[in-house]
Amino acid sequence: MTALDSLGPLTADGSHLFDGRVAAAIELVWREATLLDAPDYETWDGLFTADARYVIPIDPTATDFEASLNMVYDDERMRRMRVERLVGGFSMSAVSAARTVRTLSRFVVREQTEDELELTSAQVLVGHKRERTFVLGADVTHRIRFVDGRPAIALKVVRLVNSDESVSASGFLL
Repeated sequence: MTALDSLGPLTADGSHLFDGRVAAAIELVWREATLLDAPDYETWDGLFTADARYVIPIDPTATDFEASLNMVYDDERMRRMRVERLVGGFSMSAVSAARTVRTLSRFVVREQTEDELELTSAQVLVGHKRERTFVLGADVTHRIRFVDGRPAIALKVVRLVNSDESVSASGFLL
């Protein structure tokens, strides 16, 4: 990928929001958040490319996820197994699933090529489970790949602000 700085501004005012691909990528991220809060995990899983990774690293500075310890490092097979557990009702996380509302903002395009762009954002998630309300914050990176002109998630990395502390079973996807 090419660093965004070398691409120059996309509009006269330097904004990237008027780029149709950037807008489509942001809309995909918002759609993903809506599906996760629904929770419609089976539809959510369909937003990913076949080779996509879904990662929640413990080390907030990690970049080599294969060589790092992660809370989650899912390829297509593992992501589908995780969804099956959550929707099947046979796991502890599904029996007492949390209700969530998440907000994603502070979108920044980090890199962009013909077929992909990397978008970072801030996520604030409010959840409620077992008579307790909690807040989780994270920096999120999405690599969006355009396949036949349609955006799909090729990589999602959720860097929780408290990732190096004890994180209990959540009963939902980040």
